[in-house]
Amino acid sequence: MRPRGTQANSRVTARFTAHFSTGYNYRTMLLSSPVIRLASAVLWMTLLATCPALAGELEIAITKKGLGKEVLITQGAKEWYMLVEVTPENTVVVRQEKEGETYLVDESETHDRQLTSGEVDQAINDYVNSVKTRAQKK
Repeated sequence: MRPRGTQANSRVTARFTAHFSTGYNYRTMLLSSPVIRLASAVLWMTLLATCPALAGELEIAITKKGLGKEVLITQGAKEWYMLVEVTPENTVVVRQEKEGETYLVDESETHDRQLTSGEVDQAINDYVNSVKTRAQKK
């Protein structure tokens, strides 16, 4: 049986309420806890370790293109590109260096003979090594 009258009203008004000031509330306490800060630091370190572009390492991608090859090297917003295009009559070598949307280097050269696959590989390796050396100096 339910109580009636003043007994019922006294039970309803006996609630616990808490008020926090605006500078010190539960959400602020939760976000600034040492555990949360440690977890976010660990997540950032993991992200930097798994993403070489964010860590400042060079990402090198070499692909075969017909009888020639192309290489794309990136480091953050900086990008180096080389294409060695071999045809039966000649060989065209294109080099580009770009930072953001600005081209710093845009060169091409034409050789009047077909380069061998060994010469193409040597040209690509020399270019990659020169970019690595220049990137380490900065």
